[in-house]
Amino acid sequence: EVQLVESGGGSVQAGGSLRLSCAVSGFPFEEYAIGWFRQAPGKEREAVSCVTSYTGDTYYADSVKGRFAITSDRAKHTVTLEMKNLNPDDTAVYYCATPCGPLLSAVGFWGQGTQITVSS
Repeated sequence: EVQLVESGGGSVQAGGSLRLSCAVSGFPFEEYAIGWFRQAPGKEREAVSCVTSYTGDTYYADSVKGRFAITSDRAKHTVTLEMKNLNPDDTAVYYCATPCGPLLSAVGFWGQGTQITVSS
């Protein structure tokens, strides 16, 4: 059984930082891109950042480049998203997912989601 268990998130003021972690089991962790999507109220779900452990390849949405950093721990089968300089536009429910990429339709497995709220 594939499981994506998210932790982290919460509330922060604009300019602050948060960290999200996703623990993956039941899935070939190194072979597929794993990462994060988000969905803000009234908006479509969008890819935020992805990483493929085997190759080291990463993807970042333009809106988070330079502020977010994604890493993977191959020993612990976890993916971590470090988020800095957060702004209110980053407020959303964040989902760990795989396979991860710009196309929502490619995703096969989702985590339960975790709320991030950034206040101005």
